[in-house]
Amino acid sequence: MEQLKGNKYGTHRVIEPKGVLTQAAWKIDNDMTKRYSNEIICDVISLNIDSASFTQIEEACGGDEQKIADMIMGIVAERGKQQNPVTGSGGMFIGKVAYIGEDLKDRDLKVGDKIASLVSLSLTPLKIEKILAVHKDIDRVDIVGQAVLFESGIYAKLPEDMSEPLALAALDVAGAPAQARKLPKEGDSVLILGANGKSGVLCGYEAMKKVGPNGNVVGVVRNPKQVPALMELGVYNKVIVASATEPVAVLEAALEANGGKEYDISICCVNVENCEMSAILPVRDDGIVYFFSMATSFTKAALGAEGIGKDVTMIIGNGYTKDHAEITLNVLRENEKLRKLFDEKYC
Repeated sequence: MEQLKGNKYGTHRVIEPKGVLTQAAWKIDNDMTKRYSNEIICDVISLNIDSASFTQIEEACGGDEQKIADMIMGIVAERGKQQNPVTGSGGMFIGKVAYIGEDLKDRDLKVGDKIASLVSLSLTPLKIEKILAVHKDIDRVDIVGQAVLFESGIYAKLPEDMSEPLALAALDVAGAPAQARKLPKEGDSVLILGANGKSGVLCGYEAMKKVGPNGNVVGVVRNPKQVPALMELGVYNKVIVASATEPVAVLEAALEANGGKEYDISICCVNVENCEMSAILPVRDDGIVYFFSMATSFTKAALGAEGIGKDVTMIIGNGYTKDHAEITLNVLRENEKLRKLFDEKYC
């Protein structure tokens, strides 16, 4: 029997409102018995909920794991996807390929391959049968369920030289270190907020390589106890202590760490709200501010920069940069200390 062909971007799965893409849709069709010729269906092993979303869910549930599981089940049952109604963000999954539509048979992929989705759960049709475990410390949920990748959806085969949890932890933030490689130039000064998180340390590593010995990469953390371990990693020239929600304090400490000069680039990897001005304020005119965090408010960033007269280029981290998956996995292959950290902290 001839298979139906869906829209390349998945609009055939939109239930309401019609006329939008699955990201913007309130509800999408997660019926896995429907098989389209240009879709891939995977048996899901784990969901990595994006940090801003998981933080919000955990706080709303008072840290109770069963309540967290129930909330995630409720969101998916209502919307057909894991899209946090407060943050609007999702995450990613790892799973085993269960079905490949006829139109996608020419891809380097076969049933049984383990892959990581590199598109957000906020646009991915997802059906959860049961939640097996909630790992609060690493924002991960193990499930029994299925998910759909559209023709336009990007993914990465899980590498054979590292464990599934390790690869997932890195690929979850793959867009950030790839941008940290692309944006700076030799000799630049780079400020990284949220320096102790997954995306922060990977960005620091790539930025240090790019700016070279004449550059300056400075990390910002709120907890002074994190400083020695970060310096031992070797991914920052300096680490300063300040809350990213307090822009004046960040500015003062950041300028002191950069010889009184404003920065060429800042990268915001913080998973809480109201950090926009801490990323903008320390950057020079004509500099770059890269917002990787899904907690970022476009309104606060735009009006805030205008309000202080800062002519900066502000980039929204869209989670995708060319070759970002391989770039990020290679960081763990190149740096034994980072790989050990990820193994111990996120696996």
